[in-house]
Amino acid sequence: MNFQIAKIRNISVHYSGNKSTDQKLTLSKEPMVLEEELQLKVKDYFLNRFTNVFDKFKFTHPTSLQYNEVYNFAAGVFSAESSFHLTSVQVAKHLYENSVHPKIKGGEVYVCYFEDCVFENETVDAIGIFKTENKTNYIEVTEEKSRFSMALREGLDMNKLDKGCLIFNTHTEDGFHALILDSQSRGEEAQYWRENFLGLVQVKDEFHQTNEFLNLAKNFVTKQIGQEFEMNRTDQIDLLNRSVNYFKKNESFEKSHFEKEVFQDEGLIQSFREYDQSYRQDHAMELSDQFDISQQAVKKQARVFKSVLKLDKNFHIYIHGSKELIEQGVDPDGRKYYKIYFNEES
Repeated sequence: MNFQIAKIRNISVHYSGNKSTDQKLTLSKEPMVLEEELQLKVKDYFLNRFTNVFDKFKFTHPTSLQYNEVYNFAAGVFSAESSFHLTSVQVAKHLYENSVHPKIKGGEVYVCYFEDCVFENETVDAIGIFKTENKTNYIEVTEEKSRFSMALREGLDMNKLDKGCLIFNTHTEDGFHALILDSQSRGEEAQYWRENFLGLVQVKDEFHQTNEFLNLAKNFVTKQIGQEFEMNRTDQIDLLNRSVNYFKKNESFEKSHFEKEVFQDEGLIQSFREYDQSYRQDHAMELSDQFDISQQAVKKQARVFKSVLKLDKNFHIYIHGSKELIEQGVDPDGRKYYKIYFNEES
């Protein structure tokens, strides 16, 4: 994604409270006009955090895509931008109708029309729907006739965006492609944004496939293996490292090749296959046994594949190389130890 040359062509702002607690819904009568410098700041505020978001979503509906309200709102604006403000009112009303969980906070709703967004190597228009629920305090210092004064103000933190959705004018017949942000990523109060209000499901592309298979492999190594096999922590870390390294060095994934290269032992491979089958069923997940590898997903997952050996509260050993260079033992006094081999210190 690249938003360097993107511009805000239209913006409307409304307020959506919590309907279940009788908070208000306030609808603006006309679009907002921003002067040039402020427009650039607002654009960066809304778009910068999407630069490193790679999970793609699309609109869906249990009956038919045509019944998804936000999909219809977006399709209408993309085909006739003159309907932008009236559509933004409908978006705010739809959000309000879905704001019924008692923990949902009220906040300003911004509907924006962007032009010149680079998405999937194409320059396309996009519609943004954002919500700010949390304000921060700041101190404003002013000067008039050599006299200074200070006042406590309330405003938005330019580095934090509570909720956002970017809908790109591409893959129209398949429900568009969209990116989402939600600072409240767990619980029912988070579910309403993605599922109830937007009606989005993940696009099962190479990022999704890579991300989910690495999750599966990590859960198998950290949660399942210890129940079936005698394996110390260094062996587990070695399997985690081999799993990530397989994805780092290959351009495409083939499941049987992954199993042989990472697990090697026939007993481990059979255990992984059984775990894989039950994991997919438990999570209602469709994964392919062959797909192109997304290096963005590998980079994201590598951060949470913890190759750390924790010894009491005294030492953390980070293991990135071969397990042959670390040796475990017990001395005559019964104290456990690790012996580490290395070529040079840096």
